[in-house]
Amino acid sequence: MNETTQLSYFRAAFYCRERRSIPVVRRFARKALVEWECEQRADDVLLCVTELATNALRYGVPPGRGFKVHIHLERVEGTIRLELHDSGDGEVRPAQDPPGPDDEGGRGLLLVAALADTWGVEERNPGKTVWCEFSIV
Repeated sequence: MNETTQLSYFRAAFYCRERRSIPVVRRFARKALVEWECEQRADDVLLCVTELATNALRYGVPPGRGFKVHIHLERVEGTIRLELHDSGDGEVRPAQDPPGPDDEGGRGLLLVAALADTWGVEERNPGKTVWCEFSIV
């Protein structure tokens, strides 16, 4: 289920299109932050990785495929960069209107935009990469 590459301040893992991948993604990100002794923004990073992975499963990963998660610590610049790579088409954008109090969805990218210092989307072939960065200085 999980293929991991470990370099000094970079981690990458592949996950199947399964709901049970979400807690595994969180543990993967948490472990990297702990190993790097970089936990000051851990709650923000973990919430964002959960939201982005959930969105990838719901909207970005076609059946039978998976998604990649990259997390990178740049100590010199003082940033953590989180990336989710999927192979699906479709646009990534926050909801035009805020979700109502009874709506069950529509908050994920709003949370990412509120918690991350910056975020965006890049095209890849196939699919896209949704990323966010967190300042740790």
